[in-house]
Amino acid sequence: MSARTLGPEFVGRAGQILERLNRLYPALIDLSLTRLETLLARLGHPERHLPPVVHVAGTNGKGSTCALMRAIAEAGGWRVHVLTSPHLVHVTERFRIAGEIVGESELTAVLEEIEGVNDGAPITVFEVLTAAGFVLCARHPADLTIVEVGLGGRCDATNVLRQPAACAITAISMDHEAFLGDTLAAIAGEKAGIIKPGVPVATGRQPSEVMDVLISTARENAAPLWRRDHEWSVEATADGSGLLYRDARGTLDLPLPGLRGAHQIDNAGLALATLRASDLPLPQQAWGGIAHARWPARMQRLDGQLAAMLPTGWELWLDGGHNPGAGEVLAQVMDAWPDRPTHLVIGMKQTKDATGFLAPLLTRAASVQAVAEKDQHLAQPVADIIAASNGKATAGPTLREALASLTRTAPPDAPPARVIICGSLYLAGVALQQDGWQAG
Repeated sequence: MSARTLGPEFVGRAGQILERLNRLYPALIDLSLTRLETLLARLGHPERHLPPVVHVAGTNGKGSTCALMRAIAEAGGWRVHVLTSPHLVHVTERFRIAGEIVGESELTAVLEEIEGVNDGAPITVFEVLTAAGFVLCARHPADLTIVEVGLGGRCDATNVLRQPAACAITAISMDHEAFLGDTLAAIAGEKAGIIKPGVPVATGRQPSEVMDVLISTARENAAPLWRRDHEWSVEATADGSGLLYRDARGTLDLPLPGLRGAHQIDNAGLALATLRASDLPLPQQAWGGIAHARWPARMQRLDGQLAAMLPTGWELWLDGGHNPGAGEVLAQVMDAWPDRPTHLVIGMKQTKDATGFLAPLLTRAASVQAVAEKDQHLAQPVADIIAASNGKATAGPTLREALASLTRTAPPDAPPARVIICGSLYLAGVALQQDGWQAG
């Protein structure tokens, strides 16, 4: 893609280094492994010196699945590295090293080292961040490394990992068509590119054309494939207070995951299946760790400065889902909330399918407001979101103005309502900053 400047979330000394490196190869996305492989060789191949790795690809649910696996492993007493993207407020969020978000000074030092070793060679910012993550993980002892794919899989920078302990492929739907293809089968082919010879891979329910690709790719690689409702299953208990997971190795009767929404039971099952497929020696008490999972901007209840703007008794929620598949999941969440009306405040990235995201939501929402924040990277214009809603949405046009409008127009005798800020991880980052959230 065309050259661009980095978003406002890249700040401080680390941001200055990344801005300099960005000028060496200022493409927004250029899927390739060659540039990073060259850089990693100059760094002494840190990717070959990591604790056991679980590699996670998919369209929706990657971050939640990573958070659930981390919670499981930590409940078993393990130290866990986690590399995810994108970040919400600060770039350091991408690097959780042995359980703690990396300090800015340590990240800056690693980026300075990479800049020197790279010596002016073309490189993308995501490749630099991936290299930094591998360096950090290789230099700190831990028991497990969880790595989330950035985009696709086959040519994603993280796919320099050659022999993970296991792979996970979350729900696949239409997204990033300009880079991954315009059919589900083509996108699945890119995601399936993380499957390695002999390495077990777990996946949840998938459309038939997706599952056909995963089965074929796993067979070509002699990779054991753990499919939901075949090699494993998960369901809520009859009373809804927990979940039951089953595979050939036995049944686990567990608490509900700490992440909200019925779809998180699916992600919890995939996290459990992936770790059990890996044969890593997790202790029995680890599995209940799903109850402690936390992951910001995934049906997260806000209780700070933005929430305080709403009438007494109202709830403010935040979700970063941003494609048609995420819209369907959010609609299911709204269906499970019949007790009070739900208002939507929506902002999206310019490249996203606003029509597809909005389609399942419009008939369920009491009102829809479109927003575009000043610091929201690549924000889709408010007018475009309104057009995508066939005129149902009105202009916020900012988060605070949208919430103030809801408060101003709420009838004094009306029951409390819920508000969901949604449509973009970039908007989610702005919302978290305005609400006073800090990563931890």
